[in-house]
Amino acid sequence: MKFTIDHFNINVLDLEKSLAFYNRALGLKEVKRKTAEDGSYIIVFLGDGSTANKLELTWIKSQKVPYNLGDEEFHIAFKTPDFDKAHALHKEMGCICFENKEMGIYFINDPDGYWLEVVPVR
Repeated sequence: MKFTIDHFNINVLDLEKSLAFYNRALGLKEVKRKTAEDGSYIIVFLGDGSTANKLELTWIKSQKVPYNLGDEEFHIAFKTPDFDKAHALHKEMGCICFENKEMGIYFINDPDGYWLEVVPVR
């Protein structure tokens, strides 16, 4: 039996703000959308254009307060061959929340507070 990763889901409070962030910060683009007939939710899948992996953003109409992310001990990692350029962009955006210069990595926060790790291609 073999499995492959298809997508990872996070819930977002402001879908348009999140879509803009993920496009600007990480170059992710919408590849698929599902809207509930009653308008109670919208699911948007984002892709990087080069792998089959997707990030699923779920907006739920009834959610009015920020999601409780617990101890934030989870994250999604993104690799880039343009590490220095990415760092400069994220610094300009003000979204860098933690840097580990020893390991050569850093983390950014999305609009809902999720941690996203940025690592160079090695």
